[in-house]
Amino acid sequence: MKKKINNMLFFKLNILGLLIVFFSTFLNAAEKIPEDVSKKIKSTLKLSRPDLKFDNIERTKIPNLYLIKVDPDQYFYTNENGEYLIVGDMYQAKPFGFIPVVSDSILDMRKNIIKEIPKSNMIIFPSVGETMKTLYVFTDVDCHFCRKFHNETLPDLTLAGVEIRYLAFPRAGLDSESYKKMASAWCAEDKNGALSSLKKSELIDEYVCKKNPIRNQLDLGLEIGITGTPAMLTEDGILLVGYRSAKKLLEIISSY
Repeated sequence: MKKKINNMLFFKLNILGLLIVFFSTFLNAAEKIPEDVSKKIKSTLKLSRPDLKFDNIERTKIPNLYLIKVDPDQYFYTNENGEYLIVGDMYQAKPFGFIPVVSDSILDMRKNIIKEIPKSNMIIFPSVGETMKTLYVFTDVDCHFCRKFHNETLPDLTLAGVEIRYLAFPRAGLDSESYKKMASAWCAEDKNGALSSLKKSELIDEYVCKKNPIRNQLDLGLEIGITGTPAMLTEDGILLVGYRSAKKLLEIISSY
């Protein structure tokens, strides 16, 4: 009797194993993009822009909408034949607001870019107590909502355990007064104090040191896809453009 039970158990385990293999294979096949779809998308895009390199294609959560990587680190959404393109982030409606829906490829690209920035090149406002999250903020001292973020939102975020790491993004370019102000803050002995003064529309001593990181940070912001300020990047690579209250930001950050 015991031998019969063992044989039955062995038989059931074998069947279970076969089912797992079968469904795993089925799910993997379902995720794979059909070769004819991939070829059609790339051939259409290549015919239109032969100067660009089109790499891997990924599915999105929307049927017949794909994400394609364009050399070197740009991404487009396209339909199943490559005839139409969408540039920018996709959003999902959540109870607390619109949340970007981003592919792993884009998230990894953004995270790798941020990792390359030395902490010494950022102006950091540490959290009060234990640091639970880190938020990278591309800012412009002459941006109204950047000032609002610094003076109203930042204190509540740091109290909630969020460390703020500022990067410079002078929207008017490297020949602007905004650049001189921001370079002076980054070159100041008391960087945090200088930046806070500028955020209150106060004057600081102008000192544009030769090795300031403003140009590099502006280039990195453009590479990530930033076009305006404030623009915030989470540790997970989620890009949030535009002003949000501390409450909204904490809801978004905690959802990832």
